[in-house]
Amino acid sequence: MCLAVPMKIVEIADGRARCAALEQERWADLSLMSDPLPKVGEYVVIHLGFVQRTVSEAEAQESYVLFGEILDALDSEGS
Repeated sequence: MCLAVPMKIVEIADGRARCAALEQERWADLSLMSDPLPKVGEYVVIHLGFVQRTVSEAEAQESYVLFGEILDALDSEGS
């Protein structure tokens, strides 16, 4: 299963964005984005190494809560 993960852009260089979320950082390709391109400080959804779309901070935070609930459920199944 593949997940698209919302991340905050912390740097943009050479057509790529360095993004951070949940104590992780990744570089993602911006070539699939159309104008306007996202800016540093904005949240984007990353899938398979490509920025797919821009999202609000609220939507990103909601996704993080849901990911946490999934992880909690998986942890409780293993107990």
